[in-house]
Amino acid sequence: MDGYLLDTNIVKYWHDTRCPEHGLVAARVEQLDERAPLYVSVITLGEIEFGHRAESPITTESQREFSSFVSERLPDRLKVDRHSVSHYGDLRARLFEKYAPIGKRAKVKRPEQLIDPVTAKTLGIQENDLWIAAQALERNLVLVTHDKMDHIRKVASELRIEDWAEVHS
Repeated sequence: MDGYLLDTNIVKYWHDTRCPEHGLVAARVEQLDERAPLYVSVITLGEIEFGHRAESPITTESQREFSSFVSERLPDRLKVDRHSVSHYGDLRARLFEKYAPIGKRAKVKRPEQLIDPVTAKTLGIQENDLWIAAQALERNLVLVTHDKMDHIRKVASELRIEDWAEVHS
């Protein structure tokens, strides 16, 4: 399967005309072949829902507009299934093999705890990003995100990532 899996920030930029990235993302979507499918993960939908609930426990008009936009523009939702689980486990294992501190591997349980051995800084990998990347790998989709995901790329060179919100010179 070919197509594009849109991450949370790209969906937000596409919808929100006030974002400086909106024009870039909207233009990129317009340039796509009409047969190129766009997908959204249920993980992304959960992140969006969390953002709405954190903003206001009562559904606002802007939240309804955003939900309507997502429903109309991104009707194809990817669920987590047994194949996603396999890709997620493999991707997470590769990250832990490369970045978990030797001697402390049994104690490091979360991706957020992984450390870059060169800089000694945390990698900044979020659990949801791993799930979304796994879904892109599983379905051979291009992951469209404004997140760098450098450390995920280092262990999964087969993962195709595009940033539609980045200005190219």
